[in-house]
Amino acid sequence: MPSLTARLLSLALRVVRKRPMGSVESAREWLYEPKDDPAPPHWVAQRHWIGLRTVAGFPVYTVLPRDTENPVKAVLYVHGGTYVSEISAWHWVLVSRMADTGCRVEVPLYGLAPEHTYREAFPFLTQVYRELSADVAPERTAFAGDSAGGGLALALAQTLTGAGLPEPARLILISPWADLTMSNPEIAEVDERDPWLSPVGMLEAAKSWSGGDDLALPRLSPVYGELATLPPMDLYIGTRDVLLPDTRRLRDLVAEVGGTVRLSEEEGAFHVYPLVPVPEGGPARAEILRTVRDL
Repeated sequence: MPSLTARLLSLALRVVRKRPMGSVESAREWLYEPKDDPAPPHWVAQRHWIGLRTVAGFPVYTVLPRDTENPVKAVLYVHGGTYVSEISAWHWVLVSRMADTGCRVEVPLYGLAPEHTYREAFPFLTQVYRELSADVAPERTAFAGDSAGGGLALALAQTLTGAGLPEPARLILISPWADLTMSNPEIAEVDERDPWLSPVGMLEAAKSWSGGDDLALPRLSPVYGELATLPPMDLYIGTRDVLLPDTRRLRDLVAEVGGTVRLSEEEGAFHVYPLVPVPEGGPARAEILRTVRDL
């Protein structure tokens, strides 16, 4: 049974998050709401060295541990938010904890829908990784991301060979949105118990992010892309997450082509549970941080 904290937060999420995504009309209103301030909270700047630069017209934060001048390992973290919402305080907590392991964390803030589409994201993220790989060896670098950011990190990894760049050492994907078509028939069953996400609103966000292109394109839905040449992949998902069916499918497809993939499935947990301050997230966060520490 989910913890009391998770149950109370689920009730709040149903009102604050799921309801605005429950119909086409409300989802379109949500798409055009003002964006939040993406800057890291003040406490992050006090705890770490923070750098900010512009790449291809978009901001990139570099978060460094204060006790390590030149970290020899790195994480490129791509935040979630249904391609509509800015990075949140929950993301910054995980970024901070990753930096505490002694690594450099690159946090690229890609342009969001409806003002921007995926077409701008790939040149931007590719250049961010190109610059990062000049400073930190790819074999000591991980790509990490949650939700939309998890799908985008996976899609980025699939494009690296074509860009003449090496793969990172690992992919750490939390509730990855790997199929924007939302066509898996098993989603409807999970939707009833998911307190956060609605397939209706997600599909509206996906259409906006795609700029009118086919949602099954691998850069939008990497589950349809090349999976055999990817680095080892860690997947984290809760059983009350509408992305559960496609995450299981991604695991199966990677295994079928001989890839290395590990799925951590938390019974009763909701979307991106390792980022959220609920007891269910603690073991997964610890596991993620061990993986980063061992890069």
